[in-house]
Amino acid sequence: MSHSFQINREVVLPATPEQVFAAVTSGTAGWMFPVDADPGASASGLDEPDVTWDPPNHFAVRVEGEDGWFNALDYIIEARDGGTASLRYVHSGIFVGDWDDQYDGVDKHTDFYLHSLGQYLRYFSGQSPAYIALSGPVNSAAAESFETLKSAIGLADESGEGDSVRLDVPGLEPIDAVVDYINPYFLGLRTDEALYRFYGRNAFGGTVDAAHHLFAEGVDKAKTEQAWRSWLDGVYA
Repeated sequence: MSHSFQINREVVLPATPEQVFAAVTSGTAGWMFPVDADPGASASGLDEPDVTWDPPNHFAVRVEGEDGWFNALDYIIEARDGGTASLRYVHSGIFVGDWDDQYDGVDKHTDFYLHSLGQYLRYFSGQSPAYIALSGPVNSAAAESFETLKSAIGLADESGEGDSVRLDVPGLEPIDAVVDYINPYFLGLRTDEALYRFYGRNAFGGTVDAAHHLFAEGVDKAKTEQAWRSWLDGVYA
């Protein structure tokens, strides 16, 4: 059975409208995941997307499929005082399947992604990262698996935003980071050269996953991805 949904947010971002527009179109690999926002792009097996392209104030895209299915994103950007901008964000569409888990997951992911957008704009605006994304092993879908990951990173129940952590991933240099986001579902770590993101998707029927945005020059993406994959597998060995 299918159900419609709509998720609305409004945030103030530490950037100009031009910087925000670039981040939500060509710069999504820096805070979410790579997306082809070319107005002429099409999705395989789906109708041609309906795109609103009005820089720097409005970007929207809607993709439709069979039986009334659609997925739509709408970004309205307005300048504010002090070189900042407000972003009104609407995500709407049709879920097919387990509506409760899907809505809960998308709703909570929205807050984390928009937080990461703010971090990207504040610390890395305009930079193009090496992006890696990893799915955890099957057994990371267990109920307490995200707490297991936090413990492996060296976080305790009382840990909060602003805390410092040192993370050793075999094959990589030690990572000294600050916690920029933490709740029962997501964890964000920031360094001078990266945003490290961890997703407790076990709460929504998935696994514990990771996605990292690496802004240092000369990143060996294959080596780094393998090191993180081995580390994540080791957490749940």
